[in-house]
Amino acid sequence: MARLTWQKSSFSGGGEGNCVELAATPTFDRIHLRESDQPAIIATATPHALANLLHAVKAGNLSR
Repeated sequence: MARLTWQKSSFSGGGEGNCVELAATPTFDRIHLRESDQPAIIATATPHALANLLHAVKAGNLSR
């Protein structure tokens, strides 16, 4: 995997740990997500799939 530039969520505080971080591939065909306290665990999605997930979360359409 190419070196990624990680960005913290704007909702994350200034402190370290428990922050969601995102990075895009150079061609923007994949978005990578990780938690700053476990950076080796990375979830990868297409921008379209991530947008669908975020819409479902915001709408409260997910169940456990």
